[in-house]
Amino acid sequence: MPSHEDFGAALRARIDKLISVSRLIVNADDFGLTSGVNRSIIELHAAGVLTSATMMARAAATDEAIDLARNRPSLGVGCHIVLVDGAPMLDRTMISSLLSRETGRFCPTLVSFLKRLFTGRIRAAEIEAEAGAQIARLQDVGLRVTHVDTHKHTHMFPRVLRPLLRAAKAAGIHMVRNPFEPLWSLNATREAPDLRRLQVIALRRYEPAFLRIVAEEGFTTTDGAVGVLATGTLDLGGVVALLSAMPEGTFEMVTHPGYNDADLEHSQTRLLASRELERNALLAISNFRGFELISFAALNSQIARTGSH
Repeated sequence: MPSHEDFGAALRARIDKLISVSRLIVNADDFGLTSGVNRSIIELHAAGVLTSATMMARAAATDEAIDLARNRPSLGVGCHIVLVDGAPMLDRTMISSLLSRETGRFCPTLVSFLKRLFTGRIRAAEIEAEAGAQIARLQDVGLRVTHVDTHKHTHMFPRVLRPLLRAAKAAGIHMVRNPFEPLWSLNATREAPDLRRLQVIALRRYEPAFLRIVAEEGFTTTDGAVGVLATGTLDLGGVVALLSAMPEGTFEMVTHPGYNDADLEHSQTRLLASRELERNALLAISNFRGFELISFAALNSQIARTGSH
């Protein structure tokens, strides 16, 4: 009969084998932005190359996105929390520190949002309340929200992350995007503008605090996000380079596919023609082997990162 030591060794070997597997979540942001974005997400999911999408709770085509998601339970759906460049769910009197007095909308740019954030003019309780309202919008219509992330990756900053996680936890959600791109992925991304590369690298200084907070709050995340640096320039060559370089671990490919139509042009996004380029490039994922495609619903604490090393 095998000894306890033999059983323990076998169990450790099995866990090590699980951990050594490369797993990839292919997530499309901006689900609900336009009908063309919605259509591209559904088409890529049907093609077997997109496993997850994060939905905007208050966008032009959110209602359509909800209907599409309800009919496709195999598509993981997260909440794409918007705190910049969008309209709020809550009344402006409840979240005034997040809004422009002139427009009643969120700050139009990430820079203007960060100016408020780092000068103490945004109240954490208002971030938590608005994030909770956006999550509730999706859960109230019957969607199972697998995880949260944020528009413009604002949750990389601790002053946003903590209230965001409190809102998610209150809604029964315990998974969050790791918005930081690993070095192997940065090195594999060749075509990004130099300024954006410097910005992405500089922001990695917030990663240790992010992982510590995620662990303290009991959340699960991945080993990093790939494709962040390539946002706006991700083409076929970029997808192939990233997949070819991917090491063992669990990673999320952050994507923004869509159709460059009139609705998109009126949506105030800077990503227009690049969405079509990206949509076509993502189809190449079907030609690759050696990793498992999953959604956030498949993450668990044994295999995915829990914020501690």
